[in-house]
Amino acid sequence: MPNSLTIAEHPAITDLWLIGIGTGSPQHLTLEGQQALREAAVILIPHKGAGKDDLAELRLQIIRASGSTAQIIPFDYPQRDPTLPYQTRVTLWHDEIAARWQAALAQAERAGPVALLVWGDPSLYDSTLRIAERLTPRPKLRVVPGITAIQALTAAHTLPLNTVNGPVQVTTGRRLREHGWPEDAETLVVMLDGDCSFQTLAPEGLDIWWGAFLGMDEQILHHGPLATSTAPIIAARQEARARHGWIMDIYLLRRSDPISA
Repeated sequence: MPNSLTIAEHPAITDLWLIGIGTGSPQHLTLEGQQALREAAVILIPHKGAGKDDLAELRLQIIRASGSTAQIIPFDYPQRDPTLPYQTRVTLWHDEIAARWQAALAQAERAGPVALLVWGDPSLYDSTLRIAERLTPRPKLRVVPGITAIQALTAAHTLPLNTVNGPVQVTTGRRLREHGWPEDAETLVVMLDGDCSFQTLAPEGLDIWWGAFLGMDEQILHHGPLATSTAPIIAARQEARARHGWIMDIYLLRRSDPISA
């Protein structure tokens, strides 16, 4: 992916606030997050292309509900080049996002903190902090934690994250596909899985708790043995993605006979 914008050519961000906004419900924003939005001078809003306008609209709803009067500046989100090796395309993608943040600030009419709204929590399987490190000069960072997708999933299913004294591992769909079920894992939370990687596992003895659009009116949940849940989840996911143009989902896998102490 060509880096079409040079970061140094655009105004510097001196204070950058990364505000976790949960998984889609305006009620997921914490009181600290509301206050941060009200105190921010500028808020950058990504537009992720055709069929995903409601992602930007959800952010705008959260901003309006907070009472913020910050200047809203949209920017177009770049696409990853699928022809490149994974690490290379992610690195170049992050470079371009940072450059677009900087370029968008050329429209800023106010001085002060710049805020970005981050789905879930900026510290959990999210690259916004790594992208911020690319800015020159590096801004003073502030992270406002939000409701994570893991919290939203377990709450929606009224499910304890762990068994009594039981271990929990959080991983990605890519790692699950490439490495299989982790050794000695009892409870596995899988994020960033657009390929339904649970279907690569031997399903015997595994239960799944899956959720999409958590916290939104469109929320979808499914729970059951993996052997009988794989096909219904894949079908529900495909239908929802076709209807909305995008989907955010997460799931938890657990052995049916965990050893508890």
